[in-house]
Amino acid sequence: GKNCSLLQEMDVIQKQDENCYCYVQNRTIHLQYLWSTIQIKVNSRERFRFEPISEKNNCRNSETVFEFVGCAVQILWKPETCTETFLSIKQYGEDICFKIQPFKIEPYVVRVKREMLDGKLLFLFVAGIFLFHFANSLSRSAKFFYLSGVILGVIALLVFVLLTLKRFIPRHSTFWILMSGSWMVSLYFIYCLKENIQWLWSEHKIYLLGYFLAVGITSFAISYQHGPLTTELSITLFTWTLQLTAFVLIYFGVTIPQVAYAVIAVSLCSKGLCYPLGAACHIARKMKHHFKSKKLVFKYLTEEEYREQGESETIRALEELRSFCRSPDFPSWIAVSKLQAPHRFAAFVLGSPHVSAAETKAHDEQYGIGSFFLEEQLFETRAQFEQDEPANSVHEEDENENEMHTQIPFPYATELL
Repeated sequence: GKNCSLLQEMDVIQKQDENCYCYVQNRTIHLQYLWSTIQIKVNSRERFRFEPISEKNNCRNSETVFEFVGCAVQILWKPETCTETFLSIKQYGEDICFKIQPFKIEPYVVRVKREMLDGKLLFLFVAGIFLFHFANSLSRSAKFFYLSGVILGVIALLVFVLLTLKRFIPRHSTFWILMSGSWMVSLYFIYCLKENIQWLWSEHKIYLLGYFLAVGITSFAISYQHGPLTTELSITLFTWTLQLTAFVLIYFGVTIPQVAYAVIAVSLCSKGLCYPLGAACHIARKMKHHFKSKKLVFKYLTEEEYREQGESETIRALEELRSFCRSPDFPSWIAVSKLQAPHRFAAFVLGSPHVSAAETKAHDEQYGIGSFFLEEQLFETRAQFEQDEPANSVHEEDENENEMHTQIPFPYATELL
């Protein structure tokens, strides 16, 4: 019934009596505060009670059954006394009010400071982005399946137990009703754990570690016994669950909800546009290959192909020459007046060979197999090879002598050369 003191950044308040404090959020949005939080720390040498104050504590204003149950649990579950507490307030969230009740007349100090980059928020945001884009590959990994089973068993024990006992529930409608109730209870448990994790860790560390260890080992054993997912339907459902979890991590990983909505929309569009973009890239590659100029490929002829092509091209050129000489445009009288053998030219035009039999025989005798020209070329090459071979051997011996660092006189080298 009394007014609460308003807290601001960099405040350091020291009091002895019972009092309530409130931090009112700044509604002006600044992107530099995307991962910023307000840290409130209360400490004293004597024990005191830290009690959050909210308008939801009035259970008569509850609109649903779940709100009424949550309100009742918050009233019954009062945190124990402590000498130091820590409160992290997300920027652009709800207004926070709390009450400090000291048991003895001993001063306590309330400090307020801003942390520009909260590592937990940044980790949640990056984990959400990573989980969304790699959900398909992670859903097919056996190690990630076991890890997911351990995490689900720790933070949502009722859901994990219900999934384990699914085969013993005959009707699907009953299973889904129980699953909905288990998720509601698990979500509220996660909310309460998030709000009181610091107090639980400081006051009941042993019990909290025991719970994590026992439930984690049991969940891993059940997941290992069940084995990884094999059917495509179960893998697809697991992928959708991971993507939905990624959206939740992205939403809680930033302080501005509008930014979270924008990131989620862009992620969905990037997943939806992968197929049109892939089709467009495929069409672009096809079009580029179609319009790309073809490179000239040079093929080298063999000896036989070279000879055949020479003969065919010679015959074709001679036929073209005969056709040109038979045409009316050919100046026949001028050509005849300049030729030494007009009768032979006339016979060539009428179809006779362009080389006579005597010329063919003389060519074969001079350049054919066993001809004088071929023997001369062969013996000249052999004599040159025999002349160069002693010089090379002497040169090699000189090199060997230089390597052995010994000098042996050889007076007959000139005669051998």
